[in-house]
Amino acid sequence: MTRTLIENGYIATVDARGTEHAAGYVFTVDGRIAAVGSGPAPEHLRIDAEVIDASGCLVTPGLVNTHHHLYQWLTRGFAQDAILFDWLTTLYPPWSRIDADLTGEGAAGAMAVLARSGCSTVADHHYVFPAGSGDIVGAIVEAAREVGVRLHATRGSMDLGQSQGGLPPDFAVETTDAALAASADAVQRFHDASFDAMVRVAIAPCSPFTVTETLLREAAALARSLGVRLHTHASETIEEDVFCREKIGKTPTQFLEDLGWLGDDVWMAHAVHLDRPAISRYAATGTGVAHCPSSNARLAAGIAPVRDMLRAGVAVGLGVDGAASNESGRLGSEIRQAVLMNRLRTGADSMSVRDGLRLATIGGARVLGRDTELGSLEPHKLADIAVWKIDGIEHAGILDPVAALGLGSLPPLTRLFVGGRPIVVDEELVTVDAPRLAERVARAARTLAERS
Repeated sequence: MTRTLIENGYIATVDARGTEHAAGYVFTVDGRIAAVGSGPAPEHLRIDAEVIDASGCLVTPGLVNTHHHLYQWLTRGFAQDAILFDWLTTLYPPWSRIDADLTGEGAAGAMAVLARSGCSTVADHHYVFPAGSGDIVGAIVEAAREVGVRLHATRGSMDLGQSQGGLPPDFAVETTDAALAASADAVQRFHDASFDAMVRVAIAPCSPFTVTETLLREAAALARSLGVRLHTHASETIEEDVFCREKIGKTPTQFLEDLGWLGDDVWMAHAVHLDRPAISRYAATGTGVAHCPSSNARLAAGIAPVRDMLRAGVAVGLGVDGAASNESGRLGSEIRQAVLMNRLRTGADSMSVRDGLRLATIGGARVLGRDTELGSLEPHKLADIAVWKIDGIEHAGILDPVAALGLGSLPPLTRLFVGGRPIVVDEELVTVDAPRLAERVARAARTLAERS
């Protein structure tokens, strides 16, 4: 039996009541939270427990990243001043040269950086599968195991090449049948529906401008027959809206809903350009959203109407998005970005620092369908816990510990636990050799550049 007691920290539980303890404790047993409370921990909890003194620290749930493209860690810095469509057309050629080995190295590097920013659960959307590229999904799963984070691997796909009116070049797409067969195979091989699963799989055709109606419709039916979730990009840019209206005669939301793509088993990436009727449809159907503020700013896509979505009851979580459109790659920093960007859109009182923390924790868990397991510090939930040092020079004396995350620079990470297992200790990864991993990533990026 593994017992851990974290005590003397400022505890932000992010439960439904927003309970916080100025000086409290979290006690875990065998990877699950057993007790949370205020003041000194009862003496019996100390018996045979590892005791961690969290004085001068903020303790939160581990952060949940609801949207990423891990392979893009190898293509950071490209098309620095481009909007989405131009950025994509620049990057499709090098992406079409990836294989399982390169993807695994990029994924490990990206997840290592995510872990060091407090992220314990990663949703990855991989949709580029060149012919002969090997077991790419398996490589991503292995990279998550190496780093030690939870993974929601979405098996993406594209089957609408330029010759059919889509955006990607024909050499970057699969056939519809191949995409569906590979999606079913990924679920069969890797999906774990258990409470404490480290790997789950969703089915995720890429976007309305890269896939056919047939693939979207049949992917939705396939996912529901297999009992897994659905994910895609939606309403990210004005150009996407124009594409859908001109090519299909519908808005992205109308198009997706007609194909069975709104529901409580679906989450969309971005949702920047949603009008009120679309927000109402998301809310009524339980469709979730991955909000990616830094990426949306990097590509000048706009600022998502997060306040309106939350008020309507839409589940919203945070996402880093691919590192080729968010070179930082850190989820912890997105809390501050979400707070500031949404204030810029709708006013200073439109998003508090606690709203930002909720997006990054229980909001993300709800988007991924795991809010009974993850996202808050409550008894019986999984022991995914971040401990942030806020008594150093960057944050000492700050009035509100939660503002260290929501308004200040990202605090150093004293501990990150995933299922009670320490992944980060005193800012350092303990699961992988970070300098050696950096060398591996650099070598993989050079290899991909040479192929391109």
